[in-house]
Amino acid sequence: MSDTKVYRVPLHYRIIRFFMKPIFRGIFHILGNVKVIGKEHIPYGKPYVVAMNHVSIFDPPFVAAFWPEQLEIIGAADVFDKPGQGVVLKAYGVIPVHRGDYDRALLTKIIRIIKSGLPLLIAPEGGRSHVPAMRRAMPGVGYIIEQTGVPVLPTALVGTTEDFWQRARRGERPHLEMRIGKQIHLPEITVRGTERHAARQHNADLVMRHLAGLLPEEYRGIYADSPIFPA
Repeated sequence: MSDTKVYRVPLHYRIIRFFMKPIFRGIFHILGNVKVIGKEHIPYGKPYVVAMNHVSIFDPPFVAAFWPEQLEIIGAADVFDKPGQGVVLKAYGVIPVHRGDYDRALLTKIIRIIKSGLPLLIAPEGGRSHVPAMRRAMPGVGYIIEQTGVPVLPTALVGTTEDFWQRARRGERPHLEMRIGKQIHLPEITVRGTERHAARQHNADLVMRHLAGLLPEEYRGIYADSPIFPA
């Protein structure tokens, strides 16, 4: 699958993001105690995939607000119909994905975005876990890296639990932390058929193991026995 046409972020999205980013940064700073570490690992001006653990609706706006570069974002299509959330996603220009469906046109667009030099944010789990413990990744991130060859930045989120808003309203100012790991380069996939799918899943699991190594024990979930800790 390939598409040589360069992807350009529409002007209205760029304008809206210019204003949205500081607004959301301010909101998170007011509601919580924010800490971001690992910015030195970002390959500025180059394409890469940011892979995050996904606990709640607060995760994508938190990452987008504090990430030094503008990120293209993949989001679950069913959230677009929800009042409030859907408006924000559409305004930012989040790319809707129907979980579990194979969408060739969508995958072509995602790959074109990365090959155009833009960074992409993805949740390998395919959706919110609703609890801190991670679920097993879907193979999609393995496919995307297979097609593009870009590095992955495992980005661990701590404190963005579903009770964040309730705690913030009580004046607790919950601790929010984004831990950006070092770039990882996934093994090249050369096998075919069913072995190829298994290799993609292996690479997706490898990303999650790196994420687990950045997260507290209670966040590691299914990867609790196999974390890869930062060197």
